[in-house]
Amino acid sequence: QVQLVESGGGWVQPGGSLTLSCKGSGFIFRNNVMNWYRYTPGREREFVARITPSGIDTWYGDDVQDRFTISRDNDQNTMWLQMDSLRPEDTAVYYCNLQATNYWGRGTQVTVSS
Repeated sequence: QVQLVESGGGWVQPGGSLTLSCKGSGFIFRNNVMNWYRYTPGREREFVARITPSGIDTWYGDDVQDRFTISRDNDQNTMWLQMDSLRPEDTAVYYCNLQATNYWGRGTQVTVSS
């Protein structure tokens, strides 16, 4: 069974940092492009970041470019999202996703407020 488990969410003040992780199982992690998306009720699901199997190539959504960094360690079946300079508008549930599938984690809540 494919499983994706996010962790690391929480509450931070504006300008703070947080690192999310996504651990995969039930598939060959190193063979797959992986994504981060985020969702807040009332808004469309938003693309956050993407990373190729080797970790060499990455892409970011316009709203997080230069503030977030995606990475992975295939030996650990884990990818991360390092989030810096967080803003209130970054508040959302963050999900990891197996590229080109409907496999999603349950999400981890990130709240940025004073």
